[in-house]
Amino acid sequence: MTASLTYLSLFSGIGGLDLGLDRAGLTCVGQVERDPYCRSVLTTHWPEVPKHDDVRTAPSWWFARPRPVIRLVAGGFPCQPFGRGGLRLGTSDPRWGWPLFYDLVRAVRPEYVLVENVPGLLDHADAFGTVLGDLAALGFDAEWSLLSACALGAPHTRERLFVLAYPAGKRLVQRGGIQRPPHRDPKRHVHHWAAQPEPHRVADGVPRRVDRNRALGNAVVPAVGEFIGRLIVASAGQVTAP
Repeated sequence: MTASLTYLSLFSGIGGLDLGLDRAGLTCVGQVERDPYCRSVLTTHWPEVPKHDDVRTAPSWWFARPRPVIRLVAGGFPCQPFGRGGLRLGTSDPRWGWPLFYDLVRAVRPEYVLVENVPGLLDHADAFGTVLGDLAALGFDAEWSLLSACALGAPHTRERLFVLAYPAGKRLVQRGGIQRPPHRDPKRHVHHWAAQPEPHRVADGVPRRVDRNRALGNAVVPAVGEFIGRLIVASAGQVTAP
């Protein structure tokens, strides 16, 4: 029996990616998120998982007491330097967060790394090259793909870039890696994706809030996280890939 597939979540937001990984059978053992509203959501849904509020000090926080072995580090560093609606300053933007992500990966030495960001990261060869180069220097091979929420049954696109790094020489179990999400019948999978009834309320009837809207806009659709999580579980030899 292999060890539990534990993961540490960085830039966790409200936990959309985390929820998907949990559904795939992974176990969250730590979350790092600075936004108080987002941390309140995380505390509601992962009350027993340790939380930290600053990715800059995450390595020292993690090693300040006995912790589980981390097999996956997952998260999406800030997308503002690469978003096509912004200034696109890339690595010159003070919000360029990969170096902080990398520091944590280097400290905990996981078997897998999952990075999420906007497609615009691919337009910045220096930034994307740094991500891949740093991962290679730590002994990882990597695959990446643009995945859309609609490919997993959502009624909207929400295209995001996902980079999955794994031990050099180890292939992902599913042929095609993260390139080919399974076909989902929208009639079976989007009954819970209700349309917004009016401009100032969301589908569950709760009034809109600025912090909630921002958090939802940044969140990964859990079905996408679940798809990639199942690839990781299959790669680790625990179950068959989806």
